[in-house]
Amino acid sequence: QVQLVESGGGLVQAGGSLRLSCAASGSIVSINAMGWYRQAPGKQRELVASITSGGNTNYADSVNGRFTISRGNAKNTVYLQMNSLKPEDTAAYYCNADLWTTLTRRVHWGQGTQVTVSS
Repeated sequence: QVQLVESGGGLVQAGGSLRLSCAASGSIVSINAMGWYRQAPGKQRELVASITSGGNTNYADSVNGRFTISRGNAKNTVYLQMNSLKPEDTAAYYCNADLWTTLTRRVHWGQGTQVTVSS
């Protein structure tokens, strides 16, 4: 059983900052990559940022230069530092992890944390 738990969402004014955290736990053998996705009402879920076990990062054009993804020292945690937030960043943010358990490799998802940016 694998769990991903996100935290750090909330309400912030435009131009402000938030830091999201995600911790993976359970029968994890290794993690290939972790990432953050978001979904606004009426829109499809989209990739925000991802990071591989080797430290390679990828960002959506809309957040490049404003958001930073990083891994924790324990390697089972991932953070998303969000600066210069805009109202269009308002969405539910989901953590995901591409990982191996003792049985299989699959992608796991967290429950999501809401980020609301007021203008």
